[in-house]
Amino acid sequence: MRLSFLPWGAMLLVPSLCAAWPQDSSQRKPADKSTEAAAGTEAAKVGRETKNPVKPTPENLAEAKKIFGYDCAMCHGAQGDGKGDLASSMELKMNDWRDTSKLTSLTDGEIFEMILKGKGRMIGEGDRYSSETVWDLVNYVRTFEKSEASVAQKTGPSR
Repeated sequence: MRLSFLPWGAMLLVPSLCAAWPQDSSQRKPADKSTEAAAGTEAAKVGRETKNPVKPTPENLAEAKKIFGYDCAMCHGAQGDGKGDLASSMELKMNDWRDTSKLTSLTDGEIFEMILKGKGRMIGEGDRYSSETVWDLVNYVRTFEKSEASVAQKTGPSR
């Protein structure tokens, strides 16, 4: 009688893999839960009245501009006008962040929460970026309203 290694090897290998697998995944779960809990707690603390703890600097605004260009401009447009290529192809109606009335109605905490959790079809960035990076993005988004206001002052009111 000749025995093949394949059936015997499979009979020995499969149970040992099954025995090792639950231990490995159970060791990862607490770390994942604690990370999710920390992000959830941080998100819960942010609200309408939350003040932005990060002061805009040329360095962090430049870094936020790069991130915005990679992750946000496809919908919101490179200049914050809401005319990104993906928004057009998906037929999404985006706000023009250069319009001061759009941004002045939102607090920094609300913008932070929107970036962190997402809104509508926008996916939140809470699991990808630190809270400091999200605050940098809030500061960068605020530059759109300031740049539009300065353009209006230089050119005068549009008629």
